[in-house]
Amino acid sequence: MTAPQTQQRTRTRTQSQTQTQTQQTRENHVTTGATVWLTGLPSAGKTTIAYELAGRLRADGRRVEVLDGDEIREFLSAGLGFSREDRHTNVQRIGFVAELLARNGVLALVPVIAPFADSREAVRKRHQAGGTAYLEVHVATPVEVCSVRDVKGLYAKQAAGEISGLTGVDDPYEAPESPDLRIESQDQTVQESAAAVHALLSERGLA
Repeated sequence: MTAPQTQQRTRTRTQSQTQTQTQQTRENHVTTGATVWLTGLPSAGKTTIAYELAGRLRADGRRVEVLDGDEIREFLSAGLGFSREDRHTNVQRIGFVAELLARNGVLALVPVIAPFADSREAVRKRHQAGGTAYLEVHVATPVEVCSVRDVKGLYAKQAAGEISGLTGVDDPYEAPESPDLRIESQDQTVQESAAAVHALLSERGLA
C-alpha cells in the first residue's frame, strides 16, 4: 500500500470515529420534555416544591421552566377574572404554553391551582394528542394547614370578608381522583416533596 493510500485510509477511519463520537454525544444529550402540573389549594406548597424541583433538575443539566400562576395572570391572562369560565380559559392558556415547551424538550413545571377537573382533563388531552408527556401531581395539603400557612394572606382576607371566591373555602376545588402522584406536604419537608416528584420523573424516564 502506498503512503497516500495509507493516509487516505487513516483519514477515513478518523472521520468515521469522529462521526460515531458525535452521534453518541447527540444521543447522550437527547432529552424528553414533559409537563408536571402541581395542583392544590392556595398555600398548599405547589410553587415552593416546583422551584425546589427546578433547582435539582437544572443541577442535572435539564432545561426547566416554572410557569408561575401569578406571573401568568399578570402577563398572559391579564384581564381575566375568577369566574369558572375565566379560570378555565386561564388554565387552557397555561396548558398550551406548557405543552409547547414540553414538546421542545423542556420540563415545564406548573404550580397552578386549576380547581376544576374538566379543565385539567382538557390540558391532559392536549398533551396526549401531541404525544407529549404529562404528569399530574396533587399537593394535597389540607385546607386547615393551608389557612395557617396563608402565604399571601388570602385566608385572612376571606375570613375578614375582604375577598370572596377563595378556592377551597367559598369556591369549589375538585381534587384529582387519580393523580400520577399525591403529596402530603404537611408530613414532609419541601426537599422530600421535590424528591418524590423527581423520583416519579425518573420512573417514567423523564429525568
